[in-house]
Amino acid sequence: MGLTAIDLLEEPDWPVVRRFGLVCSMGYAGGGSIADGLNVRANHEAIVSNFARLIPRAEAERVPNVITFFGNRRGMSDREAMDNCVDGLNRVKGMAEDHGVTICVELLNSKIDHKDYQGDHTTFGVDVMKAVASPRVRLLYDIYHMQIMEGDVIRTIRTNRDFIAHFHTGGVPGRHELDETQEINWRAVCRAIADSGFTGFVAHEFTPTRDPLTSLAEAVALCDV
Repeated sequence: MGLTAIDLLEEPDWPVVRRFGLVCSMGYAGGGSIADGLNVRANHEAIVSNFARLIPRAEAERVPNVITFFGNRRGMSDREAMDNCVDGLNRVKGMAEDHGVTICVELLNSKIDHKDYQGDHTTFGVDVMKAVASPRVRLLYDIYHMQIMEGDVIRTIRTNRDFIAHFHTGGVPGRHELDETQEINWRAVCRAIADSGFTGFVAHEFTPTRDPLTSLAEAVALCDV
């Protein structure tokens, strides 16, 4: 299909895909969980410790990005959450810069899939990125999630391109195939990403309802602009 990478692998699998000529384009490196993320200061020590151990490994295995999360609200204000996230990311941005690995914080929807998630709008994530001010701390812009929360995907990508290091796909509704069963014009979205000068990875992250490899091949062809 021409694919060069695979997303969301744990550290033991990083060298495995390299042996088969692939890159792990987004690695798990102990950056907390969707619910327990950077917005709670009590989570910072574990995240910092894990990143200190695994970001050097990511560099050695040529993993360009590692993932982390904003965490669930649990009644916390956005202002307090932003301050906490900025402080946590400031503690790890130096190691990311030193090793040439980008820490990506994922935007997720809180309407359908991840109730109470704090980083559920692009503006929240971009404000954190601006405050951290590191070229190695960026957003993972999941198009599926942000279509659910706010729509206006193409303009949002164009406006905030400098703060996005990685993209995920997934059909809306249902996170299934990128086909006529859902609402996003994927060719237009991918053209906007390409025209922005983006040189990173766009990863297909959907649950197929048909033959998986056929669905994947169709998604690859559709998004090849």
